Order: sequence, then structure tokens, then C-alpha cells
Amino acid sequence: MTEILFYHLKGHRLEKVLPVLLERSVERGWRVMVQAASDERVDALDAQLWTYSEDSFLPHGTWREAGAAEQPILLTTNESNPNGASVRFLLDGAVVPENAADYQRVVLLFDGDDPDAVAAARASWTETKAKGFEVTYWQTDDAGRWQRKA
Repeated sequence: MTEILFYHLKGHRLEKVLPVLLERSVERGWRVMVQAASDERVDALDAQLWTYSEDSFLPHGTWREAGAAEQPILLTTNESNPNGASVRFLLDGAVVPENAADYQRVVLLFDGDDPDAVAAARASWTETKAKGFEVTYWQTDDAGRWQRKA
């Protein structure tokens, strides 16, 4: 059964949180798709993932590159899955794809300081739960650790 995880980013920037979640995914041997809302966001994430840490490396590429299917982490703006990912991250209001059941996990990250993003996440929660997916809600505690809230 596909897990749909809702990550409420409050007081934490996506650029700090996403690389850590991607590292954990790669450590587990998962192939990953990261879906953003625009090509500009994909380009910014692409640049950031090369430089976010001096002592870490996240092998990745974008959907526009030759050899995209071989990338363990692929950044995209569409719903395709050329690298056979088992985990899909959704950013910037990207909606849960119709083929969500094809993934082991779908992770929706949303900005808790943006009322529209919170409303969209709530609507997505209701919709995915009604479709029978296992859904969980995560938020950080005061120490910055993720805590399951629902």
C-alpha cells in the first residue's frame, strides 16, 4: 500500500529539509522523483543539490537530460516516472499524481506559513484518505526533529 506523507514545513526552509530527506531515501536504496511547479524551481534545486554540503553528494539529474532514466534522483515538473522511482516528492503545490498507487511513498512538502499551501494540503489529505491511501502528517518539534502528528 502506498504511503502518502504530508510534511508541514514551519520555520524550516525546503532547501534545508529536502536534501536530508533525499539523502535518507538514497541510503535506503530508493529511486526518487522530485516534482516542482516550474522549470525555474527545478534549475534552482539542481544547482542547490550540487552545493548544499561540502561533505555529501546527492547523485541526481533533471528530466530534460539524456540519461535521465539512470538517475537515482530525478527533478521534474511533470508526472512521468522515467527513472522508475518508488518515492515521489511533491513541492510547490504539485498535486498527488493519478498514478500514486505505483509508488511506495509519496511525500508532499508544504509551507506551513502559507495559508493557501496549508489549505491545498488539507484538501489533498482529505482526497487521498478518501481514496484509501495510508496518510500520515509530520511536523517538526522545537529541536527540528520530525514528529508524526497524525
